[in-house]
Amino acid sequence: MENQQNKTGVLLINLGTPDSPSTADVRKYLFDFLNDGRVIDINPIARALLVNLIIVPFRAPKSAKLYKEIWSEKGSPLLYHGKNLTAKLRESLGADYEVYFAMRYQNPNMRVVLDEMKNKYFKKLIVLPLYPQYAGSTTGSTIELLMKEIGKWEVMPEMKFITKFYQNPDYIKCVAKSAEKYNWKDYDHVLFSFHGIPERQIKRTDFTDCCLKENCCGKITAANEYCYKAGCYETARNVAKEIGIPLENYSVSFQSRLGRDPWIKPYSDKVIEEFANKGMKKLLVFSPAFVADCLETIHEIGTEYDELFKEHGGEKIQLVESLNSHDYWVETVKKMILEN
Repeated sequence: MENQQNKTGVLLINLGTPDSPSTADVRKYLFDFLNDGRVIDINPIARALLVNLIIVPFRAPKSAKLYKEIWSEKGSPLLYHGKNLTAKLRESLGADYEVYFAMRYQNPNMRVVLDEMKNKYFKKLIVLPLYPQYAGSTTGSTIELLMKEIGKWEVMPEMKFITKFYQNPDYIKCVAKSAEKYNWKDYDHVLFSFHGIPERQIKRTDFTDCCLKENCCGKITAANEYCYKAGCYETARNVAKEIGIPLENYSVSFQSRLGRDPWIKPYSDKVIEEFANKGMKKLLVFSPAFVADCLETIHEIGTEYDELFKEHGGEKIQLVESLNSHDYWVETVKKMILEN
């Protein structure tokens, strides 16, 4: 115990993935994910009826087919990239740190991992949710559950949360580096497609009446630094600047909407249709809300959006791969840990 008390614990957390692409496991994952009150933030009874009687029964078989298309002998991309990142970071940080990896939903289960960490009596705990831009439905939900579990510990270490890192210049350089093998000038346009969230979730965290207004996302200020949409636009601006893409050559959009309520706009599928109808033939697409490739990048952008683009006259959508466990990303995460 004496040696452990001189160590720092590091916990990396990502959103989650089914244990397998079977319908049963996908159903379990969707049930866990969509019953989170921060994800579908409506009346609890209405949410339970909507999720358990409508969304999960109908969505699970369809989602299972999609997961089968991205699954490999290594399993879920989100999981094995997370494990690889953790292993590399563990080796790079050395003996004074113990690095763990967990998922907010499903496995490796956050509660189980925290229970393992509890008896290590770390002098300090650094928590890094792997979401570059802050959102209550991702970072907020993750930290809420973590604090609920750590609140049960008899000995609570000093804790540091890295709640967002979209402004971190090393992260921006990593995203730019991930596109080095693609020359943006070979494409008609560059699209930064971020995961969407409902507009009501933006409004609920807007204490300054700034977000969703026309001038909200033009620059980051103290008023909007935790606005998810503003964070996405800032990410795109900084990556474009790092690569040298002029303002007129790139756009920002939002994907993966669910239900009929308005989500933050513009919608990626509509933007892609519009580009194709204007005669564009080749698009280069980043998805910087994700640090590891997953269903939303590999299939939604790489397959579904590519097919949609071709249906309207386009020729090719090229997905820029996520940071995954590339060495330059490992070094950036290490630097963030050491700085905290």
